[in-house]
Amino acid sequence: MTSTTIERAVHRVIDDMQANLGQDLTIDDMARTAMFSKFHFTRVFRDVTGTSPGRFLSALRLQEAKRLLVDTTFSVADISSQVGYSSVGTFSSRFKACVGVSPSVFRELGGFTSAIDPAGDGNDGPRTTLRGQVSLAEGRSPGHCFVGLFPTPVPQGQPVRCTVLDGPGSFEMHDVPAGTWYLLVHSVPYGSEHLPSGTADGDTVSVGRYGPVTAHADTALLPAEITLRPVGALDPPVLMALLDLRNNALEQAVG
Repeated sequence: MTSTTIERAVHRVIDDMQANLGQDLTIDDMARTAMFSKFHFTRVFRDVTGTSPGRFLSALRLQEAKRLLVDTTFSVADISSQVGYSSVGTFSSRFKACVGVSPSVFRELGGFTSAIDPAGDGNDGPRTTLRGQVSLAEGRSPGHCFVGLFPTPVPQGQPVRCTVLDGPGSFEMHDVPAGTWYLLVHSVPYGSEHLPSGTADGDTVSVGRYGPVTAHADTALLPAEITLRPVGALDPPVLMALLDLRNNALEQAVG
């Protein structure tokens, strides 16, 4: 089976997810859409997207909830139902855990956050430094770059470490704790800073990923080389709320 055939099958499943965000889709349903066995489907889906079908579906639901909160006046309860949650409490808790702020605060701030506080890692041991370079693929427009270090390939919740760059270029992350991490980058062109993360397509959004990176205490890490490319349908959505950079917000808190 060719990689093109597999990617087309995963595309079909993601299209079906997006068309049925409010429905109860099971792994069996997805495997039938892909025309694979359930166990083979789960493995190839993770190989193509970097995450499981269930986590990808959850991310799509929260991405749509973010859009509805910014673009409509539907209540939080209505939005939670539209994206497949039977309990508004469960939806609100999941939203805050993945986006970083509650649905009501996300709406009040126009789809952004006022500060990003790196998550506590519970590790008081020695740390290391991660250096790297962010570059643009040919034809992409430059803009501010959010660079975050996460425990999973899905950019959700609070990063372990993060920084915001004026544009593509070099970066350093200090005090990286021991563990296995994924480096994820999100960028929109200058002048498009008004677009909340997860609400624009590959014509606007550029993304990049590096990892997994396994950090050991007091051990130097190889430099990370990341080339930004258009966000695609196979990329898990960027769920976390980013800083509003329209008012030179690089001065805001990015711990």
